Amino acid sequence: MTRPIREALVVFGYQLRLILREPVWVVIGLIQPLIYLALFGPLLEPIAKATPGFPPGDAWQVFVPGLLIQLGIFGSMFVGFGLLGEMRAGVVERMRVSPASRFALLFGRVMRDTLVLLVQAVVLTLVALAFGLELVPGGALITLGIVALLGVALSSLSYTAALRLKSEDALAPLLNMVSVPVLLLSGILLPMTLAPHWLYSLSRANPFSHVVEGARAAFRGDFGATSLAAGLVAAAFLAAVSLWLATRTFARESA
Repeated sequence: MTRPIREALVVFGYQLRLILREPVWVVIGLIQPLIYLALFGPLLEPIAKATPGFPPGDAWQVFVPGLLIQLGIFGSMFVGFGLLGEMRAGVVERMRVSPASRFALLFGRVMRDTLVLLVQAVVLTLVALAFGLELVPGGALITLGIVALLGVALSSLSYTAALRLKSEDALAPLLNMVSVPVLLLSGILLPMTLAPHWLYSLSRANPFSHVVEGARAAFRGDFGATSLAAGLVAAAFLAAVSLWLATRTFARESA
């Protein structure tokens, strides 16, 4: 095991102990997707049966993967606020003077955020079974992998924005401005195949729309689908680029 990975695991263990002291935040992060599951999901069943162009699979195999991607996006997008609090308290400065690499200091946090996200995703999937979801185990595992990649990507970007802006007053409107078009153009709630041609074409420029379609293909067990490959590639690309950018920003801010 290389030194940066060992150091990242030490940071991960420290960050995990912090979250375990207040596990209520893990539960709070699940409230919104569970509300969508209970109050919006049942509306899709008659829509799926009566609407031409609705994606293959039953309503829950379409809706639940979208909720998991929504959880991956919004569960990681706002972690930068925690970093801002630690920066004001001097925690980040004390960690920066340690011999640990900047990559380890960042990646340990990202690992913590991703693990929390995966626990939430598993709980959400298990709850969806009670609503009538027909689970394809292999597809669910692939989707969890996609969610993990999104966790790496969005938490890295959130930390990058926090390091650059250094203010909650600036970070909050930026994240809200980004999250709304990402949500509307990804087809998380309603598939973009139902959209007008111009709106569907616009959604193709949103990488998260490919991730959502890939997760839906995995959930219905269509492992040979082009959309699944495109979703995996998009998620992996976002994770790699975002982690590189965050590490570079963290190192530069520490110089």
